[in-house]
Amino acid sequence: MDVKFYDEIDDALIRFAVIISKSGDKWVFCKHKERDTFEVPGGHREEGESVDETAKRELHEETGAIDFTIEPVCVYSVTGRNRVNDTGEEMYGKLYFARIEKFENELHSEMEKVVLSDELPTNWTYPLIQPKLIEEAKRRGFL
Repeated sequence: MDVKFYDEIDDALIRFAVIISKSGDKWVFCKHKERDTFEVPGGHREEGESVDETAKRELHEETGAIDFTIEPVCVYSVTGRNRVNDTGEEMYGKLYFARIEKFENELHSEMEKVVLSDELPTNWTYPLIQPKLIEEAKRRGFL
């Protein structure tokens, strides 16, 4: 699995938004109903949607965040087969950082729960990708 980082690329190539999030001094992670692993909120860009809109929508859907600030970190790409890429071709996403002040009382998505943690998980949904995204956000001064 090859993960690369870019300052920008053609917007039409960006298919995903991933949002590294904190609430207070805690990391925010999601646990999907069908998996026993943890992930950073994020998802696919919908037809006619800007990637910034995707990021805000996915953050709200997957964490229940209703009061937050969000800002872009960089563009990333992943080359190699994974759960969302069966061809292995290079696919692009945009990485964001969010600070969440307030959550809804219940989730309305495929997520079973949201976890606030002092530590990064050891059982990632995408262990070859998600830790690299967090490291890049740290390198760029967001964390």
